[in-house]
Amino acid sequence: MNCFWSTILYGITGIVITGVALLVAIQDRLIYVPVVPGLTRSYPITPSRLRLFYEDVWLTSSDHVRLHAWFIKLNADHRGPTIMFFQENAGNIAHRLEMVRMMLQRLQCNVFMLSYRGYGASEGFPSQQGIIRDSQAALDHLIQRTDIDKSSIVVFGRSLGGAVGTALCKNNPDKVGALILENTFTSILGMAGILLPFLRYFIGGSSSKGLKVLNHFVRSPWNTIDIVGQVKQPILMLSGLDDEVVPPEHMQMLYAKAAPHNKRCKFVEFPDGMHMDTWLSAGDEYWTTIQQFLEEHIPEKKEGSSSFDFSAHNSKSFDRIIKIIIFEISFFFNKNI
Repeated sequence: MNCFWSTILYGITGIVITGVALLVAIQDRLIYVPVVPGLTRSYPITPSRLRLFYEDVWLTSSDHVRLHAWFIKLNADHRGPTIMFFQENAGNIAHRLEMVRMMLQRLQCNVFMLSYRGYGASEGFPSQQGIIRDSQAALDHLIQRTDIDKSSIVVFGRSLGGAVGTALCKNNPDKVGALILENTFTSILGMAGILLPFLRYFIGGSSSKGLKVLNHFVRSPWNTIDIVGQVKQPILMLSGLDDEVVPPEHMQMLYAKAAPHNKRCKFVEFPDGMHMDTWLSAGDEYWTTIQQFLEEHIPEKKEGSSSFDFSAHNSKSFDRIIKIIIFEISFFFNKNI
């Protein structure tokens, strides 16, 4: 009997040791995949290939990592809304351009696409804290621009991008107008049992059962489930029920966590939506859902509005306007004296 239990104990110990070794060695390669097998890290196309109006943006994070982004505008004079799109864990921003082209057309918006550190043309190596810094640098850049409506910035994250976007919104309640999450996981810990099934009894999120002794070795836990309830902005959650990567239950758990604390949280399911193609398979319903959400929660500024944006004009134009006003006032009083 003692021999039996000793064998069981040695077996469990072996699994734990093997699990620790695997986590230490390959966890970053499982979470962050800047280069898809068979492709290169460089961008296969740029927005110009799709005839999109854009500019290359270079940023520096708070820890001095040089980052690349594309700012794609509907047209040269379009001021909003501006959507910050955070991608999934694999590939780079160029692989999302067809979807972004459709986003511009259907939502009449601008789109800011950030390459996380270690992705595309950005320098460095990906990590949770690093990517959080990257997203903050991107938002700080947008806030400083004078060619957009800064009250209409929307964060849109899919999968890993949803975790990035949730952290950014939680940290910037007064700078971001709304959050859209699509096919996002509750946490990397919650996904670990799916990625490494033989370790599911030793690692997991808050809702999983087991010893969870390996949780402490995860460097990028991305515990979105723990912070989504702190997001104050309106939230739209888009869930593809045919998601083959992230179980749809993860989105349901995120909604259950957020909704009691946020009365402006909406959950929408798409029966045929898979992890990457919900925007395509759901068709008009997908884009109409987002459009209605933006119309409800993001203020619209008409093109050519009569309101004067002082930040968008130089001092010479401002002086000219002041002179015209003074002249009109003088003319009025001279006429009526």
